[in-house]
Amino acid sequence: MALTTLNRLQLTPDINICRTLIGMWQVSGSGYGRIDPVAAVKAMFDYLDAGFTTWDLADIYGPAEDLMGEFRRQLLATRGETALSSLQIFTKWVPQPTKMTKKLVEESINKSLTRIGVKSIDLLQFHWWDYHNSNYLDALQYLSELQKEGKIKHLGLTNFDTKHLKIIHEAGITIVSNQVQFSIIDRRPEVHMIQHCQKHNIKLLTYGTLCGGLLSEKYLGKPEPRVEDINTPSLKKYKNMIDSWGGWELFQELLIVLKQIANKYGVSIGNVAVRYILDKPTVGGVIIGARLGLSEHLNDNVKILQFSLDNEDVEKIDTISRKSRDLYRVIGDCGDEYR
Repeated sequence: MALTTLNRLQLTPDINICRTLIGMWQVSGSGYGRIDPVAAVKAMFDYLDAGFTTWDLADIYGPAEDLMGEFRRQLLATRGETALSSLQIFTKWVPQPTKMTKKLVEESINKSLTRIGVKSIDLLQFHWWDYHNSNYLDALQYLSELQKEGKIKHLGLTNFDTKHLKIIHEAGITIVSNQVQFSIIDRRPEVHMIQHCQKHNIKLLTYGTLCGGLLSEKYLGKPEPRVEDINTPSLKKYKNMIDSWGGWELFQELLIVLKQIANKYGVSIGNVAVRYILDKPTVGGVIIGARLGLSEHLNDNVKILQFSLDNEDVEKIDTISRKSRDLYRVIGDCGDEYR
C-alpha cells in the first residue's frame, strides 16, 4: 500500500485530511496539567512540519480554539497564505440541551469563528448530551442554515449512536462524519454504526484508540496499576473500559501480541493499535491527543503512516478480541457511556 494512501483521505470533495488527526482536548487543563501557550504553538509548528495538517478542537477544550487562532496568525505571518491553506481545522459545538434558536446557534458559531480566526469552519462537529430532549434536531437545522450561509463548510457529529444518526438522516440533514470511541478494546462501532455509515457515506473519526496510553509498552508485563497511579481522566476512563472488556490478565495477552506485531515492523504497540483501527471500513482518521509543549510523541506518531498490517496480524489481534466481553452488550451503542 502506498504511503500516500495510508497518509491522506479525501473526507469531502474539498477537504483532504491527514488520517492521523491531532486532538487538542488535553489542552483543556482539567487533569492534564497547565499548558504554556508559547510552547504549545511551537509544538503545533512541529506537527505541521511533520505532515500533520488536520486538527480536532472544541469550544469546551479550554483555550484550544484560541491556540489555533494564534497558530494561524503566526503561520500566516511567517509562511504565508499557502501554508495557512494546508490546515484542516475541525471544531465542535457542545451546547447544554435547551431550547434552540437561530440566534443562540449563530452566536455560538460566531464565537468559534472569531477565536479560530476563520470565516468558515471546515467541519463543525455537533454533540448533544440528552436524547430525551429533541431540540438537537432544531440545532442541526439551524447549523444547516449557517452552512448554506457559508459559516460552516460541513457538518459532523460527536458520540451519536446509530439510532439517532438514522433520525438525523431522515430529517434531511447531511452529515459527513461521526466522532466515536473505537479501539481494539472498544469495538462497538462494528455492531451497527459501520454498516449505517457505509450506506450513507459517513466517515468515522475515532478517539480512545490508544486507550489513554494504556495500549503501549509502558504497561506491557506490568502488574495492574493501583488506583492512585491512574492519574488522568483518560487513564481512569480507559482502565474502567479494560475492566469491563476482560480485565488486566487478558489485556496483558493483547499487549504481548501487539508487541510481537510491532517488532515485526519496527514500530510501537501504539502504532499497531492505531493502524488496526485505521484499516477498518468507513474510518476516515484516528484522533491522537497531544499535550502540546508538555508530552510529545511526534516521532512515534509519524510511523503510523508508514506500514500496514497483513491478514495474519489482524487474525492474531482478533483471536484475543474473541476472548473478551462484548462491550456493546455491557455499555450500549457508541456514545451511550455519556448518557
